[in-house]
Amino acid sequence: MTPVGATKTESEGALDELFDRVNKLLGDPSQTNNCQETSKSEGFVPRQPRNMRETGINPTMLEKIIIRFLCQVGAETSRRIASQLRLPSKVLEQLFKQLRFDKYIDLAGTTPSGDSEFCITDSGRDRARRYNLECTYFGAAPVSLEDYIASVTAQSIAGQIVTKQDLTRALKGMIINDAMFNRLGPAINSGRGMFLFGAPGNGKTNIAERIADSFTSTVWIPRAVAIDGEIMRIFDPAIHVIVGETEHNVGLLDAMDIDRRWVQIKRPTVIAGGELTMDELEISVNPTSRICESPLQVKSNCGILVIDDFGRQKMPIDMLLNRWIVPLEKRFDYLNMPNGKKIQMPFDQLIIFSTNLQPKDLADGAFLRRIPYKIEVPDPSEAEFRDLFRIMCEKFGFAHDPDAINYLIDTHYRPTNRPYRRCQPRDLLLQVRNYSQFHSEPMELSCQAFDAAVLNYFSVMG
Repeated sequence: MTPVGATKTESEGALDELFDRVNKLLGDPSQTNNCQETSKSEGFVPRQPRNMRETGINPTMLEKIIIRFLCQVGAETSRRIASQLRLPSKVLEQLFKQLRFDKYIDLAGTTPSGDSEFCITDSGRDRARRYNLECTYFGAAPVSLEDYIASVTAQSIAGQIVTKQDLTRALKGMIINDAMFNRLGPAINSGRGMFLFGAPGNGKTNIAERIADSFTSTVWIPRAVAIDGEIMRIFDPAIHVIVGETEHNVGLLDAMDIDRRWVQIKRPTVIAGGELTMDELEISVNPTSRICESPLQVKSNCGILVIDDFGRQKMPIDMLLNRWIVPLEKRFDYLNMPNGKKIQMPFDQLIIFSTNLQPKDLADGAFLRRIPYKIEVPDPSEAEFRDLFRIMCEKFGFAHDPDAINYLIDTHYRPTNRPYRRCQPRDLLLQVRNYSQFHSEPMELSCQAFDAAVLNYFSVMG
């Protein structure tokens, strides 16, 4: 403990600087105007930097992005360059002057609105070629690693509360018994992890995907993060669903003082199946562009990570368990940068292991202890099975015929004690539809159609 009146150490000063940056990102009323105070009540909102220091980025990195961009386009206005970097023009004014002084860019003209147009010089092209040997990135300016960590902390999935109403809405159209429903809710609110296990075909993956819809809040993530001179992409359009930003409301975002290096998205859901490899859990580098790509667990921060068909991955199960046993406990992960530096990243997601196997057969007690909820997805009861047929008949355009369902159960289920599965009503009705279309028969649940469907569907399954 530092005595009262003692001089702050260098580390304490750095910590204070980090807190100042966190307060700015959160919209600390002591450092913001009234508009920012209002936004603070709505949660985490990244604010536009007012100067170069507040970007949190070394000016040299921004210089490299500008020169690469101008090398691609030849000439562009200062506003368009700033828009490419997602930064206010005024923040880059001094950098433009420096680049002109260094003769990397030159003034090509002025637009009628008074905006300067810059072109790249021969010296600038030479510099761009050197920069491209390191990395070819010329997109949005990255944010600092410190700002990214602060954002994850402020928007942590562990701080979200899901109610019965939220989960009911998310699972609408699914038949979930009360016992399982009441176990799912607390597991979600733990913000840590769960096993969903049970026989195949009972909707474990579907449930895992639907859980994301129970969260009503959105999160802000950066398009990219600067780490020790490297640029790592965070935003992935194949995974992250943008809300709030369109090409038509950029001016509105600027008026709201939003830092456009950040993207507002739905809480992410990342699903990795049997194809998951260890390489996907580490930072990867594009061999052509030399841009770093964040691993799956980073892209899922503040959201959900589903490991589907757990236990069927190509890698040994022990290798995956050992890789994640510390992150699950500590809520942070260590990643290796291409330059060999090891960095600490947040590991903040609700992780769901979906498996057809028994958890005790997959992992030892040390790992199972770190996954506090183990929830079985059971076979449906006969009543639930019949209800699923009713729902699926409506979906596929069949008239619901209880007598035909009775025939199916009495003929093809009870005599062999065949277990009910939640996927079977859908799968069998698809076969009945195909049978009816081929024979030019009306869309009805006939005994003959069910006989044909069962013969095809269960022929090698027993």
